[in-house]
Amino acid sequence: MEADLESSFPRSVCLPFLRNAHNADGGWGFHPGSQSRAEPTCWAILALINSSEGGACEAVDRGFRFLRAAQLPDGSWPSTPEEKTGCWVTSLACWVLDSEKDSATAVAAGLRWLCEDWPRDSTLWRRFIGRFSAQRHVFPINNSYRGWGWTPRTSSWVEPTSFALLALRCAPQAVLPAVAQRRRQLAEAMLYDRMCPGGGWNCGNPSVYGVAGEPLVVPTAWALIALRAHPQRPENVSSLAWLEASIPQIQGAGSLALARICLETYGRAWPSGAPQLHDLHEKNAFLQSVQVAAWATLAVNRRRHWLAPARGEAA
Repeated sequence: MEADLESSFPRSVCLPFLRNAHNADGGWGFHPGSQSRAEPTCWAILALINSSEGGACEAVDRGFRFLRAAQLPDGSWPSTPEEKTGCWVTSLACWVLDSEKDSATAVAAGLRWLCEDWPRDSTLWRRFIGRFSAQRHVFPINNSYRGWGWTPRTSSWVEPTSFALLALRCAPQAVLPAVAQRRRQLAEAMLYDRMCPGGGWNCGNPSVYGVAGEPLVVPTAWALIALRAHPQRPENVSSLAWLEASIPQIQGAGSLALARICLETYGRAWPSGAPQLHDLHEKNAFLQSVQVAAWATLAVNRRRHWLAPARGEAA
């Protein structure tokens, strides 16, 4: 009965919620009735195109059109329609639009913007100055490794770096900028450098003032998904072990969904007796979050087309 309830949960709860939350302009907001934004629109599209539900094509097509229209002239995507500066959402939009045949030009422009966005805190000058700083032993990270920030020209953080890696690894070779391979190498090194002692990731600080950082479920899941081409690396193994051990304590539906997606991406079975998404939904209806409903749909649906092996990598 538990298996039947789980399999029917997306069809009976999540997908109807996503369809009803669809705005007239083709996008989705973070909650029903809220302003359309690129981020929740991307998650809703991913959930719909990876479901077995028919009749979602029109909604998906409108969502793709909304995303393409939201792109800024420089190729990036802003977090809100009013903003004129792009941000990390560019990675997510490129990743999602890569699955749509009419979006190659938009994806190419977005990836070009991403590869030109270098974090300011790791420039040669900043690294040179850092060598003489009295704080150089307090924050033991290697700033020669460079990922991406939440906003352009700032600092490298775990989650935006993970999303950029996903976008770059899944894009066709024809649309990748020449520097893409180097950016991937630096970003992967940055993620491993920022891992917390003993496994897992937080926002990006493995230790502060000599105190080990505490890993968190969401950044750990995204980092592991972005690094899934290296499943045998000790860092991946220890981080997966931390994530598995943390599952019984997870209380948020979004964290639970991402933990499940991550474990199953690595071929790990969902632990028996672990919390179930439909049980958490009964408690608070996912707080009416479009993003969480989309993650839950993706977690329960075992069709992992959206996390297919990156082009050029073995399955």
